[in-house]
Amino acid sequence: MSSAANKIAIMLEMQHAMNTKVHEQWFEQGFEWYRAIWVECAEMLDHYGWKWWKKQTPDTEQVILELVDIFHFGLSLRIDGHTSFAELAAQIEQEMQSPIQGADFKVSLETLAASAVADKAFNAAAFAGCMQQIGMNIDDLYRGYVGKNTLNFFRQDHGYKDGTYIKVWHGQEDNEHLVAVVKSLDTDNPDFAKLVYQGLQQRYPS
Repeated sequence: MSSAANKIAIMLEMQHAMNTKVHEQWFEQGFEWYRAIWVECAEMLDHYGWKWWKKQTPDTEQVILELVDIFHFGLSLRIDGHTSFAELAAQIEQEMQSPIQGADFKVSLETLAASAVADKAFNAAAFAGCMQQIGMNIDDLYRGYVGKNTLNFFRQDHGYKDGTYIKVWHGQEDNEHLVAVVKSLDTDNPDFAKLVYQGLQQRYPS
């Protein structure tokens, strides 16, 4: 298995674990992951800028965060309970190796959204096209995904559901602490997710 496919397989495992934590029988619920994808695409377009009647500067960092969120939904859409994560990862990697791009990022994003609306599907090739045009590679995706997924677990473990979770620590939001932790670690470390969690734990008020 290639390095990229291995990273995708790890993300698939993490996504299944997160979905199961939220709802044990998530397979049977028929959640509309495709709808979450196109709604996120629309929100992302606002961060990127599309209004020709006013000056807008793309908020690249926010766009990357939104792409990471879309990948969460895309993976959820692909997990079927039958196909192994290794096989799914190989399929997704193959599709991402042939990126579909429009004339600019906005058009590529519309291709991704159109597949979600019309086919109720995750278009990994269009997603890869968006990644390329925003200057994002598989390591950026992996770093962002594992970080956000681990933070979601951390929130759940520290009272997110019952409202006791503290979102701002030492004057910074948990997302900012996450960025600092992730930047200090090696994404190729097999215990990357565990180390991210430990880093958050060390910073969180006891």
